[in-house]
Amino acid sequence: MIRCIAIDDEPLALKQIAGYIEKTPFLELAGLCESAVQAVELLENTLIDLMFIDINMPDLSGIQFVKTLENPPKIVFVTAYGEYALEGFRVDAMDYLLKPIDYADFLKSANKVKSWFDTQNQKPAEVKSNKDFLFIKSDYKILRINFDDIKYIEAMSEYIRIHMVNSKPVMTQLSMKSIEEQLPQERFMRIHRSFIINLSKISVIERNRIVFDGSTYIPVSEQYKSKFQNYLDSNFLT
Repeated sequence: MIRCIAIDDEPLALKQIAGYIEKTPFLELAGLCESAVQAVELLENTLIDLMFIDINMPDLSGIQFVKTLENPPKIVFVTAYGEYALEGFRVDAMDYLLKPIDYADFLKSANKVKSWFDTQNQKPAEVKSNKDFLFIKSDYKILRINFDDIKYIEAMSEYIRIHMVNSKPVMTQLSMKSIEEQLPQERFMRIHRSFIINLSKISVIERNRIVFDGSTYIPVSEQYKSKFQNYLDSNFLT
């Protein structure tokens, strides 16, 4: 499934795009936004593959917004003004839909995007690592992740989220088992079905929970409690 959001300041246009997304079997609607600013939080917390976005919006145009994104999802611009087409393609838009949009045009654009994703997905997701760092695929880029920069790793359905020390979390389509096999066991430990922690980043443990940044509590589950306790005992000063 291709996870999509739609951004448009016109409620009727937004509703139409949402309906088209829900009608298309290989698209999944992950959110609706009435402005580019509203979309920022959604993009930071959710892995989005495709964005249908209006160009002519108040405060921040669709093109201006895309230019602010460090790792934007794939883009399909939607607008009533044909003269924006060239500028839209200059920011690597996948396609351009001119209002009023009928479903046939929408589906043609969606199929174009699907073909691109199908080509990308033929390349298997891989993790390459050595003793100090690993390379992962995220947002169709290969990123180097230093082990020292990882605080903890969180499972999120078909994805994992790697929480970093001084930067935004990185999301990638990998299983916890795949990433765990590439991490040095002396530095990382799985303490829960959904969490792997960097042992060197532990500073506070409270009631069988590891506390990060004073507000993030990660539980130690019964399945991993004995192993974690052995680690604590071996490093506890008496």
